[in-house]
Amino acid sequence: MATALITGSARGIGAAIALRLAKDGYDIALNDISEAMFENNDIMDKIKAEGVQCEKFICDVSNYAQVEETVKAVKTRFGTIDVLVNNAGITRDGLLARMSEEQYDTVIAVNQKSVFNMSKFVGNVMMRQRSGRIINLASVAGLYGNPGQMNYSATKAAIVGMTKTVAKELGSRGVTCNAVAPGFIKTPMTDKLTDAQKEAMINQIAMKRYGEVEEIAGVVSFLASKDASYVTGQVIEISGGLMM
Repeated sequence: MATALITGSARGIGAAIALRLAKDGYDIALNDISEAMFENNDIMDKIKAEGVQCEKFICDVSNYAQVEETVKAVKTRFGTIDVLVNNAGITRDGLLARMSEEQYDTVIAVNQKSVFNMSKFVGNVMMRQRSGRIINLASVAGLYGNPGQMNYSATKAAIVGMTKTVAKELGSRGVTCNAVAPGFIKTPMTDKLTDAQKEAMINQIAMKRYGEVEEIAGVVSFLASKDASYVTGQVIEISGGLMM
């Protein structure tokens, strides 16, 4: 049985990706920063209901040593790591003039360094297997910028460059690396916006609606599949035509 490791997967987009890959037949290694993220949360039960194995691994993905140990634990538990989805991410928004060093450094560590940490250690496993899929969560903010998100936009732009570099370095070993760049996706975060804010955002989207987390998961499913065996180094925007 093939195994998928998804970071930041207790809830939101990460959980939707984990469930979709479970439906595709993968055993699932969930990851999040604390046990608290899994409280009052039925994602493990939903995944196991698909007839696959599922285990959670608590790890701060910005911590190099913790990631090294976690990847070893996942490999020991499941035998292989066939898909890595670098989904973990946070925001600490603020205009440049007011953004603190802590706001900047924290977002860089979680969103960007985590991709280096995971890609390095899981990439080593995949190179030995001579097969694997690495899929990174970028964002339209990394492609076009976004006021109030210099830190977040920087990390997502970096992920684009990291994706292409990993694709070039690991391609000869049978490992592909691609990214998806979501636009406005319906999450608890968007539910908190005012009606005026929601209308302003939707007016920018050609399809005049938010995306659903399942629509992100569907593209990740394709990139993890055999159908994408000759696709690497690509960034797929999933935004409903936001920036056309």
